Amino acid sequence: MKIALLISTYNRPEALDLCLISILNQVIIPHEVLIADDGSDDRTKLLIESYSQNSSLPLIHIWHEDSGFELAKIRNKAIAVSKSDYIVQIDGDLILHPYFIKDHIDFAKPNSFVRASRIYLDPDLTQLKISNRDVRVNLFDKGVSNTTSALRIPFLRSFFEYNYKIKGNERWEIHGCNMAFWRKDAIQVNGYNEDFVGWGPEDKEFVARLLNLGLKKRFLKFGGIVFHLWHQINNKANLSQNEAVFEEAKLSKKSYCENGIDKYLNLQLI
Repeated sequence: MKIALLISTYNRPEALDLCLISILNQVIIPHEVLIADDGSDDRTKLLIESYSQNSSLPLIHIWHEDSGFELAKIRNKAIAVSKSDYIVQIDGDLILHPYFIKDHIDFAKPNSFVRASRIYLDPDLTQLKISNRDVRVNLFDKGVSNTTSALRIPFLRSFFEYNYKIKGNERWEIHGCNMAFWRKDAIQVNGYNEDFVGWGPEDKEFVARLLNLGLKKRFLKFGGIVFHLWHQINNKANLSQNEAVFEEAKLSKKSYCENGIDKYLNLQLI
């Protein structure tokens, strides 16, 4: 199967730089690296061009004009242009463990999608990593939190694979910055719902529809490790409206959204 790594980013090229360095260090390089750029300025474009010219990374830069927070839309556009079977989705402010892609490949199964964890770096350690362009993370470094999530123990993964609540909020719990799904399944539910305006649980609403389709959610524990660079909390001005969209997907048990990826699937260039 062909693997795509989908990276969402917005005006943080110094963090994306670390992310790309960590991709170069992967034991398995994905077939595509899709950079879903929600309207960044030319700094991000120049960074990506530099990597395209000076590395073997198979980079595809998907950009649209900055019209506010449109994460669902730019992710849809990236999924639409992908030629891969399986999509591993992250944010551009992550440092990836060298076995990150391999772990996701090994864990992939049909009729399911995957959530995984993230390990947080504090502001001081984040700035140190950025200043030194250093993607090595020691679990004992000052500024690393939830370190148990950073342990890579492949033979223990099966014990945690379905270890989440079937009822309650954890049913839809996901980290949009570290998840994986089959492209055909994403298209079947019509991708992300572009009714979301501003920051909100667009990833959980996407998951709700995947579950309503009949797919299984599986938890990749002790693998698929990422280190999350610190940043300010996003503006949540439209959270209540976005939560309502999420709640509607849960209550209606629908698997398809009207305002989704289908509008991009026949485009040659986005």
